[in-house]
This record gives sequence, structure tokens and C-alpha cells, in this order.
Amino acid sequence: MDAVTLAEDLNRSCHCVAVDRAKLEQLLETGPTTAGIYSAILRDQPHLFSSSPVFVARAHLDAMQEVVGAIESVVRSEPFQRLALARAPEIARRDFGPRGVFLGYDFHLGGSGPQLIEINTNAGGALVNAALVRAQQACCADVEALLSPAQLGDIEQCFIDMFREEFRRQRGDAPLRRIAIVDAEPSTQYLFPEFVLFSDLFRRNGIEARILDPRQLEYSRGELSTGSETFDLVYNRLTDFYLRDDSNAALRQAYEAGDVVVTPNPHVYALYADKRHLTLLSDPACLRDWGIAANVVDRLAASVPETRLLESDQRDRFWKERKGFFFKPVDGYGSKAAYRGDKLTRGVWESIATRPYIAQRLVPPSQRTIKVEGVEVPLKLDLRNYVYDAEVQLVAARLYQGQTTNFRTAGGGFAGVLTEPSV
Repeated sequence: MDAVTLAEDLNRSCHCVAVDRAKLEQLLETGPTTAGIYSAILRDQPHLFSSSPVFVARAHLDAMQEVVGAIESVVRSEPFQRLALARAPEIARRDFGPRGVFLGYDFHLGGSGPQLIEINTNAGGALVNAALVRAQQACCADVEALLSPAQLGDIEQCFIDMFREEFRRQRGDAPLRRIAIVDAEPSTQYLFPEFVLFSDLFRRNGIEARILDPRQLEYSRGELSTGSETFDLVYNRLTDFYLRDDSNAALRQAYEAGDVVVTPNPHVYALYADKRHLTLLSDPACLRDWGIAANVVDRLAASVPETRLLESDQRDRFWKERKGFFFKPVDGYGSKAAYRGDKLTRGVWESIATRPYIAQRLVPPSQRTIKVEGVEVPLKLDLRNYVYDAEVQLVAARLYQGQTTNFRTAGGGFAGVLTEPSV
């Protein structure tokens, strides 16, 4: 049995690898500031973690890395950058150097291999998944010998090195002393526990950290601060990607002046996460006209589903063909206002005419069968690649039921990824 078939078979039938919850608790609670965080997750985010891992053939992991590399070749090309930045707002056009931490490349496993669904610039969950993958346990030595985590090594050190590199790219050899982890009303965010974990990780590595709402920040005399504490770098978890809201005014001013390192930032969003880019990445003729290498064009043609702008003169056509497409707002995130065509009502269809949308050829997700209270339940899965500077750092799965990924499914949530050992 080849590795791809084996992974598919295990996803259908294997229930003998699960999460060692005591170990997961130990991995999450690394110090005084994170004490009790695991019990808080179980209370407030009961479907954050699935107890079942997902099996992915190493060939598919390698293919996703190749897609990431191919996209990087396009993004760094002059024709792409000229187009992407021309249609972005002014705040996104200046490149301060950072590459953007935790780009998220999301894939479905289609019949012809991994298919890219979208790219995000502030993908959450990397740190909690780093702990989850290390807490997987097998029921017997045979299974343990057959499978291994998709990533090995000190992933937390990899993350710290990434933030230091982001700072170095803009500030050179200056010391990185203090980081602000910024989101709107952070304590109300679903992944607030991860903010606490990052704060703890930074402090354990000699970097002070604060979790802040952007309204707590002020910009004066070339410094971004709370008044009493000045920040060198902002780990940006906001979904106001171009910092347009008045609540982000201080952060916007400091960023535009180059007085604080922001990652990910508007420039990175403009290059990677604008969903209109998927129409270019899935257009071999356009890529060939730009002089993109043939092997890159071929890889993207095989891995990026056909995507088109939902323009007004094409709405009748797409309504008739809607069952074969998924519709997403150009500036959307977190699956908000995204619809499978076969679930669309005429009323919703008319309502989305007021907002720019893309139509993406539907790639049904693969499945992972798990046991919920002793009953086998098939869940949909997607794969999130956490990427920095074109390199995949970590792969995690998300298990769910419904049209789009969510954290409301019994037995679902983030799942560790296991693969066959490398030779």
C-alpha cells in the first residue's frame, strides 16, 4: 500500500492515536502566567482541540511546500508586484522589510493532490498547534513506529528566531526589547489563550511583551507606547488589514512613519492575502505572459482551483453554475460571508451583489472519521500551512462540519498532523 492510500485508509478507520491530555496541559502551562490556561480552554473553547490526529502522506506535505515556493516566485516577480500594489491603498505600497509572520496557506486534499483554497496573513493557532502535535500518543509501538509528527525540532525556537529576523529586516542590529501583541478587545478573541502563550514565550526568551487593544496605544515623538512602555515590534492580529479604523490611528501613524516594526503588515497583506490574487495564480496564460518559469506555472495550474472575479456581467452565468463554485468576499477572512454555491439562496445571492466577490471552483474537502461518544462520525478537514519567508514551519489540520471551518463541531477543532517517517 502506497503512503497516500495508507493515509486515506487511516483517516477513515484509525482511532488508536489520540492526544495525551496531561502532556498537552504540561506543554501549554510553562510558567506562572500560563497556569490554568488548559482548563480555561476546555471551559471557554471546548472545541479548540480535536483528540484525533489527521494522517497526511509526506508526498502531499512536500507538494504543499512546492506550491508555497511557486507562489513566492510569482509574488516576487515585477509584473505581479506592480499589479498588486497598484490596486492596494497607499499604506501598503512601502516595503519596510518584514516578510510577515505566520502566513497561512490553506489546502483541501483533492483527488489530484493538495488544492490551495486561500492565503491569510494573520493565521492563528501556530503556537497551540506546536504543543498539540507534541502531545499525540499512539496506543501501540507498531503505530508509533509507522507514523511521526509532520514537524520535528524546536518549533518554538523557530518562532522566536522568526520574530527576531522580522525585527532585524527593518531595524538591523538594534536590540528587540518589547513586543505588543495587538488585537481588538483581545480578551474577547477566540484565540486569546494563544496571545497569553506568545507573551509567555517572548518573556522566556528575554523579550518583554504586552497584550493590548490598539486603543491603548499612543504615538508621539517617534515612539509607539502606552505612555509608560515603548514598543519595538507589534505582533499584529488585527483583521483591519490596512489599519483604516480610527481605533488603529496610533498604530497606523507609527507604521507609516517606520517608527515601529509591524508584522504582518499592510504591505504583506497586499502581496499575499488579497483574494483577487487567486484569479492570477490560477491563470496559466497570464503567468506565462509575465515570464514565470514553466515549472512554476505547471505546479500552480495543478494546485490552484480556477478562480474568477464575480463581475456584474457574469452573475447570471455563475448563478446557473453555482453548484460548482465557492463564493468568497475579496476582503473576507475567517470564512465570514463565504458560501458554497449549492447552499446559496436567491436572497443571499442578491445581497452579495453589493460587495466584491470571487468565485472559486469547488474542491470538496477530504474527511477524517473520528469517534464521538463511541459513534463514528465523518468530519471534513483542511490543512493549514504556517509559512515564513516561503518555508513551511508547521502543518495543522482543522476538523469540522458545515460549509466552512469552525470551532463549533463536537470532536472537531485543530488536529495534529502525522505522516510516515522520512527515510
